[in-house]
Amino acid sequence: MRWLLPHPVVSAGLFVFWLLASRSVAPGPVVVGAIIAVLGGWALALLDPPQVRIRRPGLILRLLGRVFVDIIRSNIAVARIVLSRRPARRAGFMHIRLSLREPHALAALACILTATPGTAWLEFDPEEGWLLLHVLDLIDEAEWVHIVKERYEAPLLEIFR
Repeated sequence: MRWLLPHPVVSAGLFVFWLLASRSVAPGPVVVGAIIAVLGGWALALLDPPQVRIRRPGLILRLLGRVFVDIIRSNIAVARIVLSRRPARRAGFMHIRLSLREPHALAALACILTATPGTAWLEFDPEEGWLLLHVLDLIDEAEWVHIVKERYEAPLLEIFR
């Protein structure tokens, strides 16, 4: 059975997504969804992704809660900047040296920083470990370094080590 569905969770997700997108459980969409699910699982098997080793799964929920709160706070801060008559902001670029090297952890950090309004992950130098980050309201670089390193990188190091 493993040869037919090498990644059953991915295939099941694709199948459910297809049925939700097509808004029908008629035979036609079900057959097309099943074909897409099988082909998607095979395509992922051809990519041969490395196994993810998660050490502290409970910490993931705390990190998600922290990110959720930070995204709401950033939305409010960005809305104030955008809606003010004379925005007192100083956008800028900054470099932050990261300790993370695990690809899945780096991808999670990139998603967190880019999903947070007012910040954008621009570049990462894997050899030196430098992250280039754009911040819409760059008042205190040390505060941003603290946010990235302590609020996000530290938990990701624990989760993925």
